[in-house]
Amino acid sequence: KVLLRHNARDIAWLTLNRPKAYNALSSDLMSELISSLNSIANERDIKVVVIKGAGKGFCAGHDLQEMKVNNNETFLENFFAQCCVLMQAIVNLPQPVIAQVHGTAAAAGCQLVASCDLAVSSDDAIFATPGVNIGLFCSTPMVAVSRKVSRKKTMKMLLTGDPINAEYAKEIGLINDYYPISELEEEVLKLARKIASKSNLTIKIGKKAFYKQLEMPISKAYKYTSEIMTKNAMELDAEEGISAFLEKRKPNWKNK
Repeated sequence: KVLLRHNARDIAWLTLNRPKAYNALSSDLMSELISSLNSIANERDIKVVVIKGAGKGFCAGHDLQEMKVNNNETFLENFFAQCCVLMQAIVNLPQPVIAQVHGTAAAAGCQLVASCDLAVSSDDAIFATPGVNIGLFCSTPMVAVSRKVSRKKTMKMLLTGDPINAEYAKEIGLINDYYPISELEEEVLKLARKIASKSNLTIKIGKKAFYKQLEMPISKAYKYTSEIMTKNAMELDAEEGISAFLEKRKPNWKNK
């Protein structure tokens, strides 16, 4: 299998399992990832998803070998469209998605990191959009990266193809944090469990609203989020959460 999945309580772990190809995104791997995410979207017991890579690193990007063998417009059009569907499946997933990164995340691998809601890496991880070095500009990766990182910093990555380290990736907002590799999985699990302890209905409402309001003018964004907060406030979990806060007790979420 090119993708492995296992659940730890209410957390689903998706492992890119093409270590010999540095977990390059082949058609098969992207297809399995999309299928898994679509399945997870309907699983109420799964509250957080973690995406990681097997072997030496996270993901080398698009599968260049597959692209070379299938060098025709129809295949390439479908191939890049499939990758765009994958990235949007992460954004549209009701559950938060955390990228757990070690080694290198390059090109579409960097896009995958940027597409996830949160990203945590090892302290020696490397990130790059190096397509310019092989004559293929990282045009689809830049969609996700430019929505997490400022324009000039994104453009420098795209125009030079130079890699950046974990410290700089955190500084520019590509990742949330980094840890020694020996502590990485434990820290990701700690973060996932903290999120999973919240009302997953509230998280679902908030994640959807977050991405939707980003594309709106500010006045429309405030109108939309005011409507969302009103609906959210009418839910049982909001009533329970407010009561628990005022009564100085732990809330008992019903997820409705």
